[in-house]
Amino acid sequence: MKLGIGIGWRPEIAAEVEALSGIDWVEAVAENLCADHLPDSLVRLRQRGVRVVPHGVALGLGGAGRPDRSRLAALAARAELLGAPLVTEHIAFVRSRGAAAGPPGLEAGHLLPVPRTWDALDVLCENVRVAQDSLPAPLALENIAALVSWPDEELSEGQFLAELVERTGVRLLIDVANLHTNHVNLGQDPAKALDMLPVEAIAYVHVAGGVEKDGVWHDTHAHPVTAPVLDVLTRLRSRVDPPGVLLERDDAFPPAAELAAELDAIRAVVRAPHPPAAVRRAVDALPEAGTLPVPVARAAVPGARPAADPYPAAAPAARPAATGQAPDTPARVPRRRTARPEDARPEGARERLAVAQGGLLAALVAGGPAPEGFDPWRLRVQSRALAAKRADVVARVAPELPDILGDGYRAAFLAYADGRPMPGGHRRDALDFAAHLLATGGPANPGARRRLAHWWRDRAAARPPRRATRLVRAARALLVRT
Repeated sequence: MKLGIGIGWRPEIAAEVEALSGIDWVEAVAENLCADHLPDSLVRLRQRGVRVVPHGVALGLGGAGRPDRSRLAALAARAELLGAPLVTEHIAFVRSRGAAAGPPGLEAGHLLPVPRTWDALDVLCENVRVAQDSLPAPLALENIAALVSWPDEELSEGQFLAELVERTGVRLLIDVANLHTNHVNLGQDPAKALDMLPVEAIAYVHVAGGVEKDGVWHDTHAHPVTAPVLDVLTRLRSRVDPPGVLLERDDAFPPAAELAAELDAIRAVVRAPHPPAAVRRAVDALPEAGTLPVPVARAAVPGARPAADPYPAAAPAARPAATGQAPDTPARVPRRRTARPEDARPEGARERLAVAQGGLLAALVAGGPAPEGFDPWRLRVQSRALAAKRADVVARVAPELPDILGDGYRAAFLAYADGRPMPGGHRRDALDFAAHLLATGGPANPGARRRLAHWWRDRAAARPPRRATRLVRAARALLVRT
């Protein structure tokens, strides 16, 4: 199924997406859509013949628990509503499975890497089969970016993905930005992963931006696409003509002209007969660095590629044939089924995985000790990243909180989240954060404290306040501000 060039649809840039030329399809975060009706923008896009693919983020198919039936039903309903040609999710876990007689599981609020072990593969394959049986369209799974790696992994990323496809027939959503992230953070070679991939299983490709800070690459989806990410796309493109390529942007949305320029850069790589040269032309065609939120690595793409480039150019490939495989591409390394050690028995895989994931998540979100074999510094980086992500999502679902707290919102939330797990969804988190501030005497400004107390009572009380009460409070808030 040929998708073409697409972009991630987000409510904040709905008008810009509709106005972009040359968009063949869009991807929408499934959990952000209602199950019974679509936003008007998506309705108009579908009327124009633009396909919409639902992209799930909350199933946690790589977790030790079995897939939640209600989450699967919700994802299936959105796929039906969209008439989607396929459904996508992630190879990740997002929560730990609570023990039958112990504490409940913990929520990460973000995608976390699955250990590449036989146990994790057994559990993932079983979960994928359950999901496939529940969804009305084919399922494709995405590789994720990671700040931490599991100790004692038994399979490389390429082997893990190849085994997953072999066992389940699931399709792959390959994120080249995530491959670059794992190269910078974990030293994993994207070329080796691509060599092992069953390219015939690729449904489409993600391209996204990020930023490097203190030697760690953060896959932010809030920065422009950089030259190294386009280099990984070039490597993939030299092996296969991907059915679809999509630009992701989730925050710090730039003007429409800059989105169009990034799409043109991607389009140039995908459609050029000589992709390596196209990378340099594509990056050179992007807007000047000063017009972007962070500089694109324009200076890092001179006419001659530096000898130390981590992704040396792949051999030029002719335009792929209709079959999707590039005829002049050097032969891909043959995939061999990895032999499973005799002592790696599947019995008890879920229980062993549950213990391992629970220990990691406790260290990341509940102030627990670092599990043996993990780098404590990396865990602290990941923990701070999870807290920052949590603060961002709470600010989106409860925008009144940063409005009330002003510049102090982020510091106050991070202090609240330190060692305190998310209680059960971001809306509950917002309420608990407000309650915590009020119980500890904050905020210091009396007007802000009154507004926060009213906000919390309006949402936590058994009954919402009457209209007259809301009008009086709104008038008082206006007087405080002026």
